[in-house]
Amino acid sequence: MAGRSQPPYRPRPNFSSSSSRSFHPSQPSRNSQSHHTKNVNSSTPNSTQIQNNASDQKTSSSSWDKSIDEDIDDIQNVVGTCPFMCPVEEREKRERLRDLAVFERLHGNPRQSSPSLAVKKFCRTISVKTLQDSDVRPLSVLEDTLNYLCNLLDSTEHPFEVVHDFIFDRMRSIRQDLSMQNISCSRVVSMYERMVKFHIISQHKLRRCSGSNISSLSYLNMEQLTKALATLYNLYEANRTTASIFENEAEFFSFYVLLHLDSKTQGTGETLSLWFRRVPSHILKSTEMNFARKNLRYFKLGFYKKFIHTTESEASYLQYCIIEPSINEVRALAISCVNYGGYKPQPFPLATLSKLLMMKEWDVASFCNDSGLQTSVDEEGNSCLPTKQTTLIHPKGGLHKYYPLESERFERFSVEL
Repeated sequence: MAGRSQPPYRPRPNFSSSSSRSFHPSQPSRNSQSHHTKNVNSSTPNSTQIQNNASDQKTSSSSWDKSIDEDIDDIQNVVGTCPFMCPVEEREKRERLRDLAVFERLHGNPRQSSPSLAVKKFCRTISVKTLQDSDVRPLSVLEDTLNYLCNLLDSTEHPFEVVHDFIFDRMRSIRQDLSMQNISCSRVVSMYERMVKFHIISQHKLRRCSGSNISSLSYLNMEQLTKALATLYNLYEANRTTASIFENEAEFFSFYVLLHLDSKTQGTGETLSLWFRRVPSHILKSTEMNFARKNLRYFKLGFYKKFIHTTESEASYLQYCIIEPSINEVRALAISCVNYGGYKPQPFPLATLSKLLMMKEWDVASFCNDSGLQTSVDEEGNSCLPTKQTTLIHPKGGLHKYYPLESERFERFSVEL
């Protein structure tokens, strides 16, 4: 693989994989097909290819994990034997140090936990000399641990930022254990898809939280989202055969495109046009990718009505969670266009703006006020926006209050991790 001229496949170079594996869409992967994939091409590998798959499996499975940011490069492959979500030695040590998260405390006791509550913490530095197989969890235990963490996401007993912080750390530990063991089978693909979903939904929920550390939590969450996506894309390729495609692959590829809506992530790494050249054609032609590319184009060109209404009619819930911050930005553009382009003697009805921006009418009034514009009531009692106001402002960093997209379709959405 090292001799290929293509650069390593990665979502964003600054968060990217340092893997030696290259993404080359013109050549099929050598690994066996996952039971989660569907064939785009009816051709099947012959017996020689199958033999090559077996001989090359170790090489393929040992390369994807380098995209994880944990410092584990010097650790030889281990085979985990820990039967619990948290190794016994770590649990006992954290009990002595009273280092138990609220979710790990038995009957609320900060000095007592149990195998069914304690979850292994993420450790940035790992000592090669002291690492034992019993410190690492095998795949089946990691799957059970992930199931346990995902079930906590909807917990209402504690503030969401507390829930997020716990799951965030323990999922990093899962990635770490997978990486140390160089496991890259289709079961790991499913796990990474769930972890990416967690980061997307978490980001969506964190926007509705208040607190001094929310900004930091959001930044770190986005950082891990891009890293998890980097590894997931490499896992897709490592488990691909001929022109097969995983069931959710197209949607997860579209997330990378939609992340470019955030202007704060622009200006680093390769351009989207270069990235698209290495994406398999059957993914580029998918409904999910067509939507992402179309909406990105609407956003860049300032087509605010098309952007908002296409999002409402076509976006999946996870795509909407990524797009949501940009909706406020597009709405601000629409308000600016109405204000500067309107006819001063004829104020613009808020009811019309409400339909255009897909917001409740009182939210439109609040949004205008946040943008420095005053609203009024006409002789018939209808709220309206006087145009040609000179007080329009664009707050640095954007508007921090999020107004939901008025959509019955999104209200019916429910996503399970």
